[in-house]
Amino acid sequence: MAGVSFEDVTKIYKDPNEDIVAVEDLNLEIDDGDFLVLVGPSGCGKSTTLRMVAGLETITEGTISIGDTVVNGLEPRERDIAMVFQNYALYPHKTVRQNMAFGLKYSSDLSKSEINERVRETAEMMGIATQLDEKPDQMSGGQRQRVALGRAIVRQPQVFLFDEPLSNLDAKLRTKMRTEISQLQNELGITSIYVTHDQAEAMTMGDIVAVMNDGELQQAAPPNEVYNHPANEFVAGFIGSPSMNFMSTNYEKRDGSATLVSTDGKTEYPLDDAIVGEIDIAPGDKVRLGIRPEDLQVVRDPSNWEQRELFDATIKVVEPMGSDNYLTLDVNGSDEQWDARVDSAYAPEVGTQVAVAFDESALHLFDEDGRTLKSQGMSEQSFHDKGILRTA
Repeated sequence: MAGVSFEDVTKIYKDPNEDIVAVEDLNLEIDDGDFLVLVGPSGCGKSTTLRMVAGLETITEGTISIGDTVVNGLEPRERDIAMVFQNYALYPHKTVRQNMAFGLKYSSDLSKSEINERVRETAEMMGIATQLDEKPDQMSGGQRQRVALGRAIVRQPQVFLFDEPLSNLDAKLRTKMRTEISQLQNELGITSIYVTHDQAEAMTMGDIVAVMNDGELQQAAPPNEVYNHPANEFVAGFIGSPSMNFMSTNYEKRDGSATLVSTDGKTEYPLDDAIVGEIDIAPGDKVRLGIRPEDLQVVRDPSNWEQRELFDATIKVVEPMGSDNYLTLDVNGSDEQWDARVDSAYAPEVGTQVAVAFDESALHLFDEDGRTLKSQGMSEQSFHDKGILRTA
């Protein structure tokens, strides 16, 4: 077993007109036995990063190490890794047994009987022991994915690499398989790097979630920390469904009181002096206010509401989700619509006039460069004290 480290790793694709930087100055440490999930939008560099670990892409600058070994110059077969692909990559003319044993025949000194025993044990673990003599086209998508996983597990590598392995499965099976993969990784204790664009997979599977955008690492932290204490506005908006609500404001002093005023002048939000005293902010600064949909309280009868700030809102869309309803709101007639996550028992008509409020502890603030000034229940100073990775 071994950890994986990236030191100043950059990948540039040469183009006659313009060089394309796929990954830029990546520094990341993955401890032995950790399950790290790389997540981000399409084209952010997550798959390129995985392929550099596998040796399928060359590194332009920097070093990648597996354990104590720098692997930049090693062939894929020399890196002691096993990779699970999105499209399974099974040999259609070979049986399940032959598919699972194929890699061991050419990468180990095991005897035929030892290979067969390892394949049998792994097939039992994966729940496909009765299908060892079937071919892939006789199996369902979930069963084929188990074969692909089993083929990686029999190798007993130092590192597992997963390249969006569940994206071809239906929603119910995808949920089941991500649970099975998490359980297997816990049992085997093998360092794993998992690439996905699905934040639900990232949040439920990873010990560490690494968020990438435009080839740069934005934040690497445990799932709850990424969610509650995002390093910047991009992470805050990318992680969470529905996405975090934002409002562009200016910080002003009004009658001696700290106030955030929306750029259209329609909304004001007074800030507590304790928060202002702990963050780097001055009158005239542009500030982005953020609040998650589940922290937004929809007030049907604001007459008895003691919260110091209420925003008028009009319900534009109601989306029933079963356990919850998602509401799309126009807030104070502004151009920025907000989403609220409410109990399914509350299903108002479109056009209903309501008020919205939120607790100041749930408030997120970002400067004009997108860097976090305040996250949920945390001042900027405590943000620094926790050592949360943030952009420069």
